[in-house]
Amino acid sequence: MSPRRPDDPRTQQRRLLVAQEAARLLASGEQVDIDRARRKAAARLGVTDESALPDAAQVRDALGEHQRLFGRVEAPALGLLREAALQAMAFLAPFDPRLAGPVLEGTAGERSGVLLHLHPQDPDDVARFLHDQRIPAQPGTRRVRLERDRSADFPCWHFTAEGVDFELVVLPNQALRQAPLEPLESTPMPRASAAGLRRLMGTRDD
Repeated sequence: MSPRRPDDPRTQQRRLLVAQEAARLLASGEQVDIDRARRKAAARLGVTDESALPDAAQVRDALGEHQRLFGRVEAPALGLLREAALQAMAFLAPFDPRLAGPVLEGTAGERSGVLLHLHPQDPDDVARFLHDQRIPAQPGTRRVRLERDRSADFPCWHFTAEGVDFELVVLPNQALRQAPLEPLESTPMPRASAAGLRRLMGTRDD
């Protein structure tokens, strides 16, 4: 059977259902990446047709609706997550950290963690640093789009500190000046330095 056309009513309905399930995954903190969330949502719903996958805007709209219905992280809790991000960025300053994801965008859910991009001269420097600082981080990988037609898996590290989950994605040093692209779009991913995050929070950059 050939895939349904994108404008087919059944395809539109499946796309909406996938977007809603992806929004639930993002709001709960089970996923922090839109592309991962929509693909996990599609798998859970048994949707295999690529044309039935929502784009990033549709997932964000569904997330906004979910948060209107079920609530989002209250401002004090979001502030605590951003403060935790600032402390981690100061700790990881040698690697030029950048904050990305829901904590930056203000869409963090109850179980959202802090997503940081690191830009070491040598990727192994991060592993050595975490080891030397006795941070019990678990290794993993994350797929990132550095260019429109090129995605790759990069090392990442997961750990929890004072009840906050952190994911550190180790990117090439040149990605410091050219931000990765959104998973489903060709626009640069929103990111913030520590100074930018302080401005967002309305605090002084001492």
